[in-house]
Amino acid sequence: MNSKTFSWMLRIIAVLALAVGISAQAQAPSPRHFSGVINDYTPATGIAGPWEMHGTWSLKLKGDSGKADFSAAMTMEHPDSWIAMNPGTPPNASVDNPGMRSPHTHHITMTDALVNYNTTACPANSPATSVPGFVVTGPVSITGNGSPAPFEAKGQSTLQVCINGGTDVQFSNVTLVLTGPAATAHFGGQPIHGLVRIPRSSDKEDRDRR
Repeated sequence: MNSKTFSWMLRIIAVLALAVGISAQAQAPSPRHFSGVINDYTPATGIAGPWEMHGTWSLKLKGDSGKADFSAAMTMEHPDSWIAMNPGTPPNASVDNPGMRSPHTHHITMTDALVNYNTTACPANSPATSVPGFVVTGPVSITGNGSPAPFEAKGQSTLQVCINGGTDVQFSNVTLVLTGPAATAHFGGQPIHGLVRIPRSSDKEDRDRR
C-alpha cells in the first residue's frame, strides 16, 4: 500500500469517526424532567420571619413547545432563632413546644409556564454557577394546608424558577423567586434555594429509577 492510499484511508476513517460521534450526540436525549429538594430560610426581617423551608420539587419541559409544568411541596415553620428573638410571644413560645412554630404546608404549581434560555435575570449563586441552564416563569397557584393560601385572594402571584450548574454537574442548582401577593404577604421576594437531584430524559427513565 503506497503512502497516498494510506493517507486517504486515514482521512476516510477520521471522517467516519466524526460522523458517528456527531450522530450519537444528536441522538442523545436531553433532560426533560427535573426534580430535587428545597432547603432555605426567609430573612429574619421578613414577614413574621424567619421561616424554615423544606420540600421537594419537580419540573417537566413539554417537548419543543417552549412551556413547562412545575410543582413543589413544602413545609414551613419557625426555627429556634425565631423563638429566641421573640421570648414570651406568644407567652408559651418555647423550643420545646413545636406547635408554637406555626408549622404549615404549601403546594406550589405552575402549568404551561414559559421557558427561556437567557438566564441573565436569574439570581446569583455563591459560589457562582458557571453553566447557564434555563428559566421558567409564569402565574403560580399556592395552597396553605391544602386550601387556597390566604394571599391568593389578593391577586395573582408569579414564580420564576431558574435551573443551572457547573462544569462537573450541568444541572445542580434551583432558585425560586416569587412576586405579587405571595411575596409581599408571606414568602418575601428573596430567592429560595434548592438542589437539582435527578435530571431525566423521559417518563420511562423516571419509572426505571423507582
